[in-house]
Amino acid sequence: MNTYNNRNSHSVGRFLYSSVTVAEMEARKIRHDSTELWTRVVQPALWLLIFGTTFNSIRALQIGGNLSYIQFITPGILAQSVLFIAIFYGITVVWERDVGIFTKLLSTPSPRASIVLGKSLAAGLRGIFQAVMIFGLALLMGVPIRDDPFDIMGVFAVVILFAMCFSSLSMLLASYMKTRDRMMGIGQALTMPLFFASNAIYPIAIMPTWLQYISLANPLSYVVDAMRAMLITGNYANLLTDIAALLLATVIFVVLASVSIKRLLE
Repeated sequence: MNTYNNRNSHSVGRFLYSSVTVAEMEARKIRHDSTELWTRVVQPALWLLIFGTTFNSIRALQIGGNLSYIQFITPGILAQSVLFIAIFYGITVVWERDVGIFTKLLSTPSPRASIVLGKSLAAGLRGIFQAVMIFGLALLMGVPIRDDPFDIMGVFAVVILFAMCFSSLSMLLASYMKTRDRMMGIGQALTMPLFFASNAIYPIAIMPTWLQYISLANPLSYVVDAMRAMLITGNYANLLTDIAALLLATVIFVVLASVSIKRLLE
């Protein structure tokens, strides 16, 4: 019995070590060239500075309560910026396959699941950078956000889970698309419908009924709801449901990506 337990502990330890090693390799790429991270900040900054302030001034949407529109949209723009990073992660995997890096990685003793998990964790690190930038911009714009340390840590945890979820989905899609052009097309086809069919820039209550049902099946809606609760409203009534839905989607996509990732070599 002790031998069996020791063997299991060793397997789990090797799996976690492999995952952290892959994540550390990806983090080193960011350290050597962070250009992509800075350019990814431009789009959410424009959404906040132009779209957010314009709609805030004309009061085009009735948000309810004491929230201004710029407060309402800030968590949605943060989620959008992380989504854009994560959903195109499969392009990097395809490029690594093309130059032989990914083939070498899959030939190591590391379990495929640990490779997927490590890369998705690295996407989470990129997401944290986006969160810090959006926080800074929101503060410069005078957007009232909650500064409770536990809420901020909670937002970072949601950002990591969210990035893991959609980067795993991207790697799953990459195993079937297999080319960078196809991945670029499918990424662009997914991001806008996911964004606009969520509660990121307007409340679900004002959507048409058919779109409300779609938004309830959209993981992005739960991410934005959780972030909005921790950053803006302080209403945690749905927080556990939001995190449970996000965690379930993350586990499903990590498992599916781990199973299908070998298709990249076919």
